[in-house]
Amino acid sequence: MRRRDARPQGTGTAGPVAGRHGEDADGTPRHMKERKGLPLWLKITTGVVSLALVAGVAFAAFWFIRLQSNITKAPLSAGENRDSGAATANDKTDRLQILILGSDTRDGKNSDYGTSEDSTGYGHSDVMMLLDISADNKRVNVMSFPRDLLVDVPQCTDHTNNQTFPARSGVMINEAMAEAGIGCAVDTVNKLTGLEIDHFMMADFNAVKELSKAVGGVNVCVSDPVFDPDSRLRLPKGNSLVEGEQALAFLRTRHAFGDGGDLGRIKGQQAFLSSLTRKLKDEGTLGNPQRLLQIADVVTQNLTVDNGLASVPSLLTIGGRLKDIDVSKVAFVAVPTQPAAVDPNRLELAEPQASQLFSALRADLDLTTPGATSSPAASQSPAAQPTATTPAVPAYNKAIQPVAVANGSGVATRAQELMAVLTGNGFTQAVSYLANPVDRTVVYYGPGFADVAADVATLYGIPAAQVQQAAGVAGVQLYVGTDFGTGLVYGAASVPPDVVNQTASDAVCQQVNPLYIDQ
Repeated sequence: MRRRDARPQGTGTAGPVAGRHGEDADGTPRHMKERKGLPLWLKITTGVVSLALVAGVAFAAFWFIRLQSNITKAPLSAGENRDSGAATANDKTDRLQILILGSDTRDGKNSDYGTSEDSTGYGHSDVMMLLDISADNKRVNVMSFPRDLLVDVPQCTDHTNNQTFPARSGVMINEAMAEAGIGCAVDTVNKLTGLEIDHFMMADFNAVKELSKAVGGVNVCVSDPVFDPDSRLRLPKGNSLVEGEQALAFLRTRHAFGDGGDLGRIKGQQAFLSSLTRKLKDEGTLGNPQRLLQIADVVTQNLTVDNGLASVPSLLTIGGRLKDIDVSKVAFVAVPTQPAAVDPNRLELAEPQASQLFSALRADLDLTTPGATSSPAASQSPAAQPTATTPAVPAYNKAIQPVAVANGSGVATRAQELMAVLTGNGFTQAVSYLANPVDRTVVYYGPGFADVAADVATLYGIPAAQVQQAAGVAGVQLYVGTDFGTGLVYGAASVPPDVVNQTASDAVCQQVNPLYIDQ
């Protein structure tokens, strides 16, 4: 019998036999043999991919470090420091409100436009706009504040030196940041509007010039050839592509448009931004990484932001949220104003339109839809409603009840609108008259008319806390304040008519001030 591991018996020459335990033909174990090299094509591919990865990481690191080092930051508030401990909005998913400021300081690169006697340090806010981005990224509001608007500035502390400045009343809004810094401007706008600003961005003169160059110029339109020696704006009639100095002059000119006031200047700025928005949208700039990096490099070199926005990812997040916006839903508005009673060369809020606009913003309404309304605030306590045991028919005759509407809303036609509700609900003898303006709506009643007053309040959804007995009132008086300037339900915000100057889809030609037509 043959052994299991032996070669066949017999004569002849037998070649080497493959190893029984993984040996090659020469008897060397396979695990001790040198492995064959990778195919050449795989080596080349691996090398190219590795090189690309290293280059990509190096490129990203370069731009991240460069952009991050460009950024200058400052505290968001000049009062209670909101930069620490306070809940903040999620920049990716929440509604965001960003205050955009332009400083007129003549320090540093801006010395070509004046001397420190004109403005120095923080400077005045040459431009003040509130950028409001909806949580779903479908709407953007840009609200402009005239620099001549008289407002109340709260107490502010400059966090760089801890110097505190007292509250002031009746000062121009552009002075808010001159003493205590940008955070004081933020606090002032919060106080004025009842909003809560999440971030700010402040740029100087040089930022406008460099940004306009980076995007290849911005198209603007004027009704006539114009020359303003103060801002150095000179343009022919019709459309022009402006960049650099002329772009800055277009935004800075104070006299060339409209009647030469600040409102004409605001409309010019809004037209410029509308055109810039259309260009960025049409060219897909916000979706082009190379172009976006170029613009970001320019912007961050001339930008001061709050601590919460002082990072490259945060800035890119904002840009990413705007890249798909519908330009017809980018609404440019101006705070409603009128000549100030104390100085006709200054402006004050026009009421009740300003309060209505601020209420619509707080309610996050679509400003491009006039008349859009919200539900009353959930925190309000409505007027007492009849209980299940209350008879359906009141214990009085509505047709003979003495009910009056005192119109203190500031809107001439307001009484007629509210009277229609009364007469339509059986109070057919109701009367109305003009009254002194008041801030808060109240239902007053005389002895024996508490039930009638409660029913009148219920018709309009007026809270029970605002139904009061008052001496000298015969029957019931609905005293309408500026807080009830629109709508038929108290506390429901609504969009005022004609509040939008233009949307980013509109190409508007600026009307040149006749005194500045270039002959």
